[in-house]
Amino acid sequence: MNPLILLIAGVAAVAILLIAVGLAISSRGGVTIERLERYAAGRKAETPESKSGDGGLADLIASSAALASLNRAVERRDFGANLLRDLGAADLKLKASEFLTIWASSTVGLPAFVFLLGFVIKSLQSPIVLLVALGIGFVLPRLWLGRRKSSRLNAFNKQLPDTITLIANALRAGSSFLQSIELVVRESRPPISIEFGRVIREVNLGLPFDTALENMVKRVKSEDFELMATAIAIQHQVGGNLAEILDSIAFTIRERIRIKGEIRALTAQQRMSGYVVGGLPIGLAAFIYIAAPNFFDPMFAKPPDVLGIPLGVILIAVALVMMGIGFFFIRKIVDIEV
Repeated sequence: MNPLILLIAGVAAVAILLIAVGLAISSRGGVTIERLERYAAGRKAETPESKSGDGGLADLIASSAALASLNRAVERRDFGANLLRDLGAADLKLKASEFLTIWASSTVGLPAFVFLLGFVIKSLQSPIVLLVALGIGFVLPRLWLGRRKSSRLNAFNKQLPDTITLIANALRAGSSFLQSIELVVRESRPPISIEFGRVIREVNLGLPFDTALENMVKRVKSEDFELMATAIAIQHQVGGNLAEILDSIAFTIRERIRIKGEIRALTAQQRMSGYVVGGLPIGLAAFIYIAAPNFFDPMFAKPPDVLGIPLGVILIAVALVMMGIGFFFIRKIVDIEV
């Protein structure tokens, strides 16, 4: 078949995938649910310009009952609920079905892109390379989501001690706890202002304060904030000076952050060694394969073989296992709990 035809077909397939992703992201199901989600998540209301749309294909699909039913079906399952919680922790304004659409597009699109690139670099059309691209496309959205969660959690933990001190000072000034939280929302920066703003909105919607605080603990998954929430819950039951309790918690969190920073600085070389042990052989093998595609052919030749499997394949599997074990042990050694 003419390579030009294959190229045009591939570009058309990628364009269709991108259109599908855009339509899925623009979808919203149910007027009441949409308003509640916008209020609870702090989304901006629609502008008059956006309301005066011409009712195109995107609007028809956005109001599709089938797509709304798909969203509800995904969110009812445990996997969908956990994914929604992860999206909230990463502060991504996506539904579970929308993220799954992006996930599927990445899994299919990256091998297709590598295959099209193979018309320029012939070695990229190998089944092994396409299989690796498939695995990378499958893992990439989850890595991106995990990275967003991790960076946001670190920013949250760094802001938490000053926020606790601000709440304690507001309590000493005579404010109630909810008024102190509202002060945090006004005076603090994201992500901590966004999370406490969600607590205020959930309370305004009729949720008990303890439940709203527990939802924030589940959403943020911060051990330091869980300590604060536990102390607040106990103080509500047994009483006591909440301002002094919060000051003690803020001091403890500051010391933990300081010790974690020292440990991270002292173990930086060992962590980099783990990345080198895990990534350098794979990167070198990929470079050699692209530069000289026939270099690894003897490893897949029979004989020699063991139980019908080429000996080179067995050696590669053993090497990957040993590299994984080395990387795992290095990570466990430098992972010091505080």
